[in-house]
Amino acid sequence: MNRESLAFSDGSVNNLIPGPNSTELTIHIGYEQAGWRGLILAGTCFILPAMLMVWGLAILYTHSQNIPQGQSILYGIKPVIIAIVLQALWNLGKKAIKDVPTILGSLGAMIAYFTGFNEVVALLGIGVIVMVIKARGSQPPFWRKKTTLGVLPFFPMLTLANSTPDPEKTINGLQVFLLFLKIGFVLYGSGYVLLAFLQREVIDHHQWLTSQQLLDAVAIGQLTPGPLSTTATFIGYLLAGNMGAIAATVGIFFPAFLLVRIVNPWVTKLRQSLWAGGFLDGVNGASLGLMVGVTYSLGQAALIDGFSLILSLGSAIAVFRFKINSVWLVLAGGVLGFFFQGI
Repeated sequence: MNRESLAFSDGSVNNLIPGPNSTELTIHIGYEQAGWRGLILAGTCFILPAMLMVWGLAILYTHSQNIPQGQSILYGIKPVIIAIVLQALWNLGKKAIKDVPTILGSLGAMIAYFTGFNEVVALLGIGVIVMVIKARGSQPPFWRKKTTLGVLPFFPMLTLANSTPDPEKTINGLQVFLLFLKIGFVLYGSGYVLLAFLQREVIDHHQWLTSQQLLDAVAIGQLTPGPLSTTATFIGYLLAGNMGAIAATVGIFFPAFLLVRIVNPWVTKLRQSLWAGGFLDGVNGASLGLMVGVTYSLGQAALIDGFSLILSLGSAIAVFRFKINSVWLVLAGGVLGFFFQGI
């Protein structure tokens, strides 16, 4: 593996661009081995199996919503998902909270979430503010350094920040594509940050789905291999059927293909860029704050009685203390929910 591939594999560069890290690493290796054809083939082969599985499960979910046993299984899974999201929150927090600027950035994003402030603007704004604060201490002064490369991958995000669908119209594939394309360009920190954007866009703003359906989407995603971002396939299907499933998947993963291709020639310089590192620290801190907000919102939907609360606490102990795989916990939660409510 060459130096550029090592830079991606150790997380020093693929963390600097939005999107799922495992997918970006796969895309990068494909590009290094076979150019743009390898980039497309490697990324597609990595994403496609999980997408097809989630797509099929979305179809089954839609046709079984009125089956009591299915609802009982999901009733048991949702509290488990809260514990899994808390684990992701903890893991992100250990990386994101580095110093006073990142702590303040995280608090700022949390306040922005609960006050209804645009989460994309908050994420980018906090990233830029932390970037500038950290760059001020660099030598020579940051305005004299060649910093263009440090922010190059992030320009596309600014052009898409306001491309949200019109809530008054019927949802179609193009609207779904634009929604997830925007999210794909700002998905930093953890795959679970996706939930914060979906909570704000499709639930709070447009009321296209409910928090229960979002939790169901995460539950389905936990049962399949591949990146959590394939949850977008499930949401897309619920919003606009088969075309929505395709549009959401293409939209959320397209930025990874594009940005890996753009960043590839500048790997070494990006690793040394104080601006890029500062921006990443800021958006990671902001991502943590957004995740705290969405975890609270989803917890209200999932923890509805004593049984669900106990199940969530037990699952939290299992993931934090015993490191039990989340797939087994989701399956166990489904079984317990079935026996508690379905029989």
